[in-house]
Amino acid sequence: MKRNILYSVIAASLISAVGCQQTENQSNTAVKQAQTPRSELMTLLNFNSDIDNKFIETYNTQTQVVGDNELKVNFESKENSYASVSITPSTPWDWSHFKDFNLAFDIANPGDHSVQIYLDITDIDGANYTRTVNVARGKANTYYAKMAGHDLGTPEGDEDVELNFNSGLRSNPDTWESDEFQFVSMWGKKNLNLSGIKKINFSVQSALFDKVITIKNIRLRSNPEFNEQYLTHIVDKFGQNAKQQFPFKITSEADLIKERDAESKLLDGKLMAGYSKFGGWLNGPKLKATGFFRTEKVKGKWSLVDPEGYLYFATGIDIIRLSNSTTMTGYDFDQKVLAKKDPNDVTPEDSQGLNRVSDNAIPTRFVASEIRKNLFEWLPSYDEPLGKHYGYRKSAHSGPLKHGETYSFYSANLERKYGQNNANYLDKWQEVTVNRMKSWGFTSLGNWTDPSYYDNNQVPYFANGWIIGDFKTVSSGNDFWAPLPDVFDPVFKERALVTAKTISEQIKANPWCVGIFIDNEKSFGRSESKESLYGIVINTLTRDGATVPTKAEFTRLMKNKYKNIQQLNTAWNKNIASWEQFNKGIDSTFKTEKQVEDYSLLLSAYADKYFSVVDSALNTYVPNHMYLGARFPDWGKPMEVVKASAKYVDVVSYNIYKEGIHPKSWKFLEEIDMPSIIGEFHIGARDTGLYHPGLIQASNQEDRAKMYKDYMNSVINNPYFIGAHWFQYIDSPITGRAYDGENYNVGFISVTDSPYPPMIKAAKELHSQMYQQRFSK
Repeated sequence: MKRNILYSVIAASLISAVGCQQTENQSNTAVKQAQTPRSELMTLLNFNSDIDNKFIETYNTQTQVVGDNELKVNFESKENSYASVSITPSTPWDWSHFKDFNLAFDIANPGDHSVQIYLDITDIDGANYTRTVNVARGKANTYYAKMAGHDLGTPEGDEDVELNFNSGLRSNPDTWESDEFQFVSMWGKKNLNLSGIKKINFSVQSALFDKVITIKNIRLRSNPEFNEQYLTHIVDKFGQNAKQQFPFKITSEADLIKERDAESKLLDGKLMAGYSKFGGWLNGPKLKATGFFRTEKVKGKWSLVDPEGYLYFATGIDIIRLSNSTTMTGYDFDQKVLAKKDPNDVTPEDSQGLNRVSDNAIPTRFVASEIRKNLFEWLPSYDEPLGKHYGYRKSAHSGPLKHGETYSFYSANLERKYGQNNANYLDKWQEVTVNRMKSWGFTSLGNWTDPSYYDNNQVPYFANGWIIGDFKTVSSGNDFWAPLPDVFDPVFKERALVTAKTISEQIKANPWCVGIFIDNEKSFGRSESKESLYGIVINTLTRDGATVPTKAEFTRLMKNKYKNIQQLNTAWNKNIASWEQFNKGIDSTFKTEKQVEDYSLLLSAYADKYFSVVDSALNTYVPNHMYLGARFPDWGKPMEVVKASAKYVDVVSYNIYKEGIHPKSWKFLEEIDMPSIIGEFHIGARDTGLYHPGLIQASNQEDRAKMYKDYMNSVINNPYFIGAHWFQYIDSPITGRAYDGENYNVGFISVTDSPYPPMIKAAKELHSQMYQQRFSK
């Protein structure tokens, strides 16, 4: 680790809760001036040429003082997946006497690429709050992070949650007007222990290029006057930002029709030049044709092969459906009159469409959240035509409302756009969408495409299923989306067979189906520590094998290995009286390295069972279609689980929300040596009225398109990846998707069904040369 510090602590003894008014001549003239006056509480840090190694640490980063007390930070991120600079005072800062304030920085970007900076602030309790912002190329601007007050609420309030604000959004509108840039909320504890802030950390993560910024004038400021209307009527009748102007904003139904007619002249229904019938490389070598998609390694590179035998690289877009287009309205109904969940259902509620309540439930409608209700300028009545786009969610993953009424502005806009003269707007939407994919050069429809598209027979598609049901569960200790199945419970196998049979009935042995994903982002384990990595084992060992089949299997495996309990006690430094006590439940905390070895074995056994059960079910009902795995999240892919999956799947799948495929992070693919596919990635920006760009952020739509191409080029140039799917087709609702509040600019199209021109241009350019780029070298 390189360490070097260039700083000076200013005015520590002059801390005052009252502070003094910052005047214009005290400000950096290169910084945009806020429209609302600021009250500076204290200057925390400035930088000069004095060197002291106590407070600033760098990791894969070089720093130097330049200009007017600016710290130039060169992140060596091309060669390193993580690079950072952190400020760690010898004594934690005590900011507890400030009640309503923010932390501000003047940051410029003199480099060649925009820079997504992750800001982590950590307190003396070990709690951390992660935020992020994209710093565009060019001169300095002020960037700030609220530390207390306004929409952070209070430490005791329900705003202090991992993901959402009290509004139900992942990121709120700004609570005061300015020309500055607020760091976007990601995750962690929003209300830190302000009596001890021990670290401020800036990092660049999984970038494809070296990045550079300059930082100066780190300071605390009191927050301006709170705009109490910041959440009032922020959404117009088209589901757009009602308070901001941006390019291509729709202002009338006539705008929608004009846009529809203009686009129709561009969509001729033809495949991109050089594509085979199924989207393969028409001008490339022709391999064995089997009538279905398959994989083959060709000249050292894994590839898909289409049903006619052409090399095929899968590009596509996820979530071509209405299910994720809904947002909570703030209304609810009497639970007694709502339909009950079907225990035999194989599709999670969030994948089922709008799910409108029955007519007899409508009279019981009531306001469940004034905050949510007041977000909208307009909502229709149930008895008017656009009232058909209401829905309902019986459960939500995160946010203040656990269930409630939803509305799809996107679905309503489809009717406005394509439903004139009683036309079937959904049929027209499907026709336009398929023609878009062909025109834009995408070779497939990605995961979670509505099954109504499965018989389009023009663009290949990826099918999916979930194994849900009344089987027993186990826990990793951090089950992000849901508890994990007890894969040794016979009911799990029964439900896997039901799911496979349902998928078979949907795809009907259609050769246009590339393959099948089952489940998504299971919490198999996290890499932060041994405890989080082997959480399934640690938690299951504490349970009773008489009621937990996975625990009974763990007991059997350890009995086979150690023969008697004393041998296990010696290896694990435990004092377990008998195998009966072991099976009943034990203290599973780590004491020896031998435990790590055995826990790895047990995790492998769990994963092996999971993938073998699913593989067997798919072989029973869809033997001609590839099994594409469970889409490992970047945060949840223990090598034991990845290697277990490789024994059963045809393609290993990952969801990779990074700036690209960083070579060091993915070197393990050489050992696995399996065809791999990216199930999800995205990049967003803040110039289209949405309040949260998404997990990976660009400075604007042009930069977003450039970063999209950079990401895809890193995939195309990797010999193990055989495709990548963008998440998702449509922007998230501005007020957050109903399931969890995601309100991201991650669509190729907006809520008004308007394509983003820079993204479309980038996709066409990329697809026109991707086969030559991958296979001609």
